[in-house]
Amino acid sequence: MCDRDAATEKHLKHNSMRKIIAAINMTLDGYCDHTAMIADDEIHEHYNDLMRQVGVMVYGRTTYQLMESYWPTLVKNPSGNQPSDDFAVLMENVPKLLFSRTLKSTTWTNTTLAKGSLKEELLALRQQPGRDIYVGSPSLIAACTELRLADEYQLCVNPVIAGKGLHLFKNISDMAKLTLIKTKTFKAGPIVLYYTAVRK
Repeated sequence: MCDRDAATEKHLKHNSMRKIIAAINMTLDGYCDHTAMIADDEIHEHYNDLMRQVGVMVYGRTTYQLMESYWPTLVKNPSGNQPSDDFAVLMENVPKLLFSRTLKSTTWTNTTLAKGSLKEELLALRQQPGRDIYVGSPSLIAACTELRLADEYQLCVNPVIAGKGLHLFKNISDMAKLTLIKTKTFKAGPIVLYYTAVRK
């Protein structure tokens, strides 16, 4: 049997690594506003399936505290809506990596405060075995885009024009090219766009 050449070995090594995936809801005009998002059972089931694939969820402080203020309560006091209750349990159990300059401790189960920079932490996680790494905060997704860290984007575009709010790709200074690999459409109108990053 012939030895594999260096290019093949590099390709196999790259594809065996965990992917860094930017996953978020957004409006048609590019804003991240949770109050403008559609969250019916079909959407929740989609995110339940996604959470079952997650190795680590990466958050900034604002998104983390928004999630922490709601989902742990639902674990203790289920709503009776199965998709929502299931998502609460999945969020409780998934490892969460938090980037914050102000928070010194956390109380939410399975949360770790990042000690290094975003680049250092994500590159270290990428080298470890396990499921993929999902980045779920607008500011961190923008930072990952700038640093060319994101391998894939999963953008759930809601049929809403918000007109204001936090723009997902605000202050991006360099063009990033993406390749559309698939889409998923929901009955209520949202569509998930799956892209891979085109490396220079």
